[in-house]
Amino acid sequence: MSRTRLGAWALLASGALILAACSDGSSGERPTTGSGDTPAPAEEVTITYSNFISNGGNEENLAAIVDAFEAENPGITVDVTTLPYADYFTALQTDVAGGTTADVFDIEYAGYAALAGAGVLAPLEGVDASAYRTSLVEAYQTDGTQYALPSSFSTVVLFYNKDLFDAKGIAYPDAGWTWAEEKAAAEQLTDTAAGVWGDYQPISYHEYYKAVAQAGGRFLSDDGTAAAFNSPEGLAAAQWLVGKSGSVMPTPEQGAGTPDFDSALFADGKLAMWHTGIWMFGTPAESAFGWDIAVEPGDAQQASAMFSNAVAVSAGSEHKEAAQRWAEFLTSSSTMVDARLAAGWELPPVADDTLFASYLEKGSPDNRQAVLDSLDSTALAPSIGDNQNAMQDVITEKLTEAAAGRLTVQEALDQAEAEVNALLG
Repeated sequence: MSRTRLGAWALLASGALILAACSDGSSGERPTTGSGDTPAPAEEVTITYSNFISNGGNEENLAAIVDAFEAENPGITVDVTTLPYADYFTALQTDVAGGTTADVFDIEYAGYAALAGAGVLAPLEGVDASAYRTSLVEAYQTDGTQYALPSSFSTVVLFYNKDLFDAKGIAYPDAGWTWAEEKAAAEQLTDTAAGVWGDYQPISYHEYYKAVAQAGGRFLSDDGTAAAFNSPEGLAAAQWLVGKSGSVMPTPEQGAGTPDFDSALFADGKLAMWHTGIWMFGTPAESAFGWDIAVEPGDAQQASAMFSNAVAVSAGSEHKEAAQRWAEFLTSSSTMVDARLAAGWELPPVADDTLFASYLEKGSPDNRQAVLDSLDSTALAPSIGDNQNAMQDVITEKLTEAAAGRLTVQEALDQAEAEVNALLG
C-alpha cells in the first residue's frame, strides 16, 4: 500500500480557497443540539457522497451500509459516486475549484490540513468523539474543532519469524521492547552465510519521521515553518536506520530497496524481523514457518506510523445536518464495523474493542491485539503541501547517501535540514 501520494494537495488547497470564498457556510436547516445526536432534517433531502474507499470490490458492502442508514433515517437518501483511487483526487480537485464538492466526501490524512485550512470542510458539531479511537479522531481536529471523521485505519508493526527466534533461543518481541532489544536480537539472528538477516527497515522518509518521534524528537517545528530533525533525537533516529544497512539488513547492492525484496525475503523464511504495514498480512500466510507481530519498539517512547482515511462534510453543503448524520453512521455504526470486518475491508476506527472480537480471533498473526495497541501512541506524517514529495525525496536521498558511506550521518542531516528549510520557504 503506497502512502506517498501527497503532491496533489497543494492544488486542492488553492482550489479550496475558491470554494471558501464562494460559500457562506449556511445549511438552511435546524442547528444541531450539541448532544452527540444530530437531529434528522425537517424535510426529505438527498445528500451526495463521493468516495474511493469502496472501489475495487467493496461497492456492495457500501451499498448495504447506505441501505441500513436510510432505513434508520427516513427522509434522507444517499446518492453515491464511487471512483477509482487513481482518479479520485483529480476529480476532487476539480470539484473543489468549481464549488461542486459532494455533501460528504472521502479524504486522506495527508490532505486534511490543506483542506481544513482553506475552509473546504464544515465543522462538525455534537460528535461523540468517544466512539472513535482517540488518536484517530484527534488527527482530524484543528484548534479543538472536528472537521472530519476517520473511516478506516492501518498501521505499521513489527513482523517476526518465530522459528528463527526459537532456533537461537531468543525471546519474542513484546510491547516492552526498545531499539536496544531489537538491535541485540537482530545481531544474534543475522547469519549472512546462510542468507538470513536479522532485520529489515527501509531507509526512507517514512521510516525516519517515525523514528524521530520514537526517539522523542520532532520532525518539524511546532509551527511547521522549519525543520527540527537536526537534533540529538533526529541524529539518533538516523543512526538507528543507517546503522542497520550491511550489518543486520541487506545493502542496496544485496537487494534492499528493490520492489518486493523485503516481502519475498520474509516469506522465504530468511528474515527475522520486518517493519511493515498490516496490509502485508497475506505475504507469509502460506509460509511453513510460524510468525507473529508486535508493536514496533521505540527509544524514548513508542510511536507507530498510522495511515487513515476519513470523510468530511463540505462547507458548501446545503444539507449539513443530514450529511453529518451520514458521516457519523458511515464511520461509527455497528453496521459499518460488521461490514468492514467481514470483508477484510481495512479496519474500522471505533474505540470499542469488543467489536473487534472476530478480527482478533481470525488467526495468523495471533497477536492481532498489537494492531489496536499500536494506536495508543502514533506518529502522524508531516505534511507541507506542494513541496511534500520534494521533502520526502530529500530525506530519503540523504539517508541513503549516509548508508552508502558517502556522507556521515551528521552531514546528511545538515544537508537535509538546509534543503528542507528552503522548501519550507
